[in-house]
Amino acid sequence: MNTWGVFISFGVFQSYYIPTLALPPSTISWIGSTSVFLLFLAGSAAGVLTDAGFFRATVASGAALVVLGTFATSVSTTAYWHVFLAQGVCTGLGNGLLFAPSMTVVSTYFARRRGVALAVAASGSSVGGLVFPSMARTLLPRVGFGWTMRAIGFVQLGTLAVGLAVARTREMPRGKGPLFDWAAWREPEYALYAVGAFLTFIGIFFPFFYLASYARDIQHLSYPDSLNLLLVLNGVGVVARLFPGFLALWVGTYNVFIVLVAITSLTLYCWAAVSSLGGLYAWTVFFSLSMGGVQALFPAALAALKFDAQKQGTRMGMLFAVIGFGCLIGPPISGVLIRNSGGDYLDAQMFSGSCMVAGLVLLVAAREVKRRREGLKLLAKI
Repeated sequence: MNTWGVFISFGVFQSYYIPTLALPPSTISWIGSTSVFLLFLAGSAAGVLTDAGFFRATVASGAALVVLGTFATSVSTTAYWHVFLAQGVCTGLGNGLLFAPSMTVVSTYFARRRGVALAVAASGSSVGGLVFPSMARTLLPRVGFGWTMRAIGFVQLGTLAVGLAVARTREMPRGKGPLFDWAAWREPEYALYAVGAFLTFIGIFFPFFYLASYARDIQHLSYPDSLNLLLVLNGVGVVARLFPGFLALWVGTYNVFIVLVAITSLTLYCWAAVSSLGGLYAWTVFFSLSMGGVQALFPAALAALKFDAQKQGTRMGMLFAVIGFGCLIGPPISGVLIRNSGGDYLDAQMFSGSCMVAGLVLLVAAREVKRRREGLKLLAKI
């Protein structure tokens, strides 16, 4: 709720900051993209700390930084760098220290049903994606930006306290490990998966940043009405993050993952054909259904390739670092494409969809390497 749930709500702030700070969309998007970049980058170190037995200290530090960043944003002036440091850097670092250890610890409790467990955990992001935009939509015109952010901060403080109270590690720590497992890059499955995920995540978050702006610029909706699309986008994600985990029990986590990547890339291409408000709402539902499954299953998909369990935290952290760079550059590039096209979104839509297609090719290649190495059938459950 307080990591991905905040990030997928950034479209609320993207639309608010553009006129308030009087800056182009590509510049504003660096705040959100830096936040998710640091979520993944800090996750690479957090995974090692979790393996070394410092789970409790790591997640407690992350929770403190998330709350601190939100309250610092509430007192930021109209200066861009204030908001960037508070909401982009401080909150992003806290998210990284929270997300990777939490997902790693959840994965150690399950084997056959790991995909379901991680999907249930990931569904919290949809809760945050409903709560925080709803709060912003209601409170911004009534109490202003400062108290809106403080209210969000108090919600984060309470929910994070509950999470910290119940989270427990299962396996004994193995001692201090390396920040990077360089041997992983000599394994074709891991290398192909990591690069494929990098390309996928360059394009996948474009709607979360720009859907509300698109609704205002192209469909001419008001600011509150444009936020309704984000509520639909995030609300449908509850089902989207849960159902693929159960489906993975029958056909394989990795198989479901690559199918969802394919559907999501196709959906991004189809965005260009939307011409009405009703069509935009329908498109938002379909995109959320496919994208939510991708976001929920990508850690479990890595685990489905069956690497050394004792290095799970380190390798997941490495994957987060690689993906983080994709999330960092994707939204700003899309913003530049929109600006260079005179406000038209077509180039950015095609760019996002094409990045996902390129990532899909490599993800399928990783599956094929594993299938041939283990002598599995073409349609084997992976």
